[in-house]
Amino acid sequence: MVFSSIVFLCIFFPAVIILYYLCPKWLRNFFLLLASLLFYAWGEPKYIVIMLFSTVFDYCNGRLLEYFVAKEKKRTLGRLVLIVSVVGNLGILCFFKYTDFVLTTINSMTRHDFRLLGLALPIGISFYTFQTMSYTIDVYRGNVQAQHNLISFGMYVCMFPQLIAGPIVRYSDVQQEVDTRQTSSLLCAAGMQRFLLGLGKKVLLANQIGALWDEIYGLSATDLSMSLAWLGALAFTFQIYFDFSGYSDMAIGLGEMFGFHFPENFQYPYESKSITEFWRRWHMTLSGWFREYLYIPLGGSRKGMARQILNLFAVWFLTGLWHGAGWNFILWGLYFFMLLVLEKLFLLWILNRLPRLLSHLYALFWIVLGWVLFACEDLTRLGNYLKMLFGIGVPVVNKLALYEWTTHAAFLVILALSCTQLMKKTANFVLYKLSAFIGEAAAFWLKSSWCLVVLLLSITMLVSGSYNPFLYFRF
Repeated sequence: MVFSSIVFLCIFFPAVIILYYLCPKWLRNFFLLLASLLFYAWGEPKYIVIMLFSTVFDYCNGRLLEYFVAKEKKRTLGRLVLIVSVVGNLGILCFFKYTDFVLTTINSMTRHDFRLLGLALPIGISFYTFQTMSYTIDVYRGNVQAQHNLISFGMYVCMFPQLIAGPIVRYSDVQQEVDTRQTSSLLCAAGMQRFLLGLGKKVLLANQIGALWDEIYGLSATDLSMSLAWLGALAFTFQIYFDFSGYSDMAIGLGEMFGFHFPENFQYPYESKSITEFWRRWHMTLSGWFREYLYIPLGGSRKGMARQILNLFAVWFLTGLWHGAGWNFILWGLYFFMLLVLEKLFLLWILNRLPRLLSHLYALFWIVLGWVLFACEDLTRLGNYLKMLFGIGVPVVNKLALYEWTTHAAFLVILALSCTQLMKKTANFVLYKLSAFIGEAAAFWLKSSWCLVVLLLSITMLVSGSYNPFLYFRF
């Protein structure tokens, strides 16, 4: 089950939110746990066992770590428990996510014919694995207290709003809200508004431009041109932003409705003037996770430039691999590693002295090119597509390119503006002026009415069976 589905919007979510508020507070964690397990089991009932095992496994590890730290045995037995936790979690993740990738690579390199396992990837396993790992590491460090209530811990791990597409919510982010949290009609309404706007991002923007990317990527080489290839790259660039940030908005909105405050995951990344700035704004919870639990423990920037570059290599190799079991994801991670190292060595000094427009165009060029690496999982097709982007073997423009560019020009402008703060600032300014004129309550209901329009349009698109992919199956 995904957020942008009729079953979720019209059946599951209304029933859950109504029953949640009808439950007494002492029962809400248990109810939310049951609802989350049902949400997950809807599509993958057999893999619910893996998530339950991870929950119990790290609940026990957290209790053991707390005990050994209290007994001042942190350096010996505590470290052993931490190693068991990390190895166990990564072992499960790697087995399901990378076994066939490794076997395929070995077969292609050695001409063996090892049989692939054909395992389906449990949806969201990368997200909840990182969450449970951060919990045990933080308990070991003494940053959080171990959770003694298995139901409460299970609710944190399995909580459906952020289960399948993030943001990555560390236990320290919601520690105070797991057992005691405040809910109100205003917080619920604000969460609902954010959820619906995120739904609009996904269904009305991402899905529509994503269909264009699929159309262009599916064309034969004889139908493509340089300008059409760039249109496809731009389409995917918009699709992945509105899809991913839309899901994050929906998750954060759902969290607010249940009394949680999840961390922000996007901060208008396409406004960036460098790749360094881009990765401070894109998927911030993942970047923060790698920084906190890998980059800094490896030494960060404290041990000289050579060691820092090595640390960055480790982080970006694993970042690429985290996104998918394929060589294109590894290349994508190393691609950004190279750009970040170059910026750290000298490019940032130059970019900071360029006009804002030039540095912004520099960042956008490499960002769009990077998304092509991300989108093309077949390396042969990736190589051919990159050639077309630079006009190798194809015309600069053809009739199909002119048709597609003119047909989608207005929509591309809307998407480009929606990637910036301009739309939000304009909407907030209008609401502020309306509040002064017609009152805050009326302005609130006006925004709610707009969100209702977004909901109705989204449901109309979904009922019509329009293009509605789920990009996070590989995560």
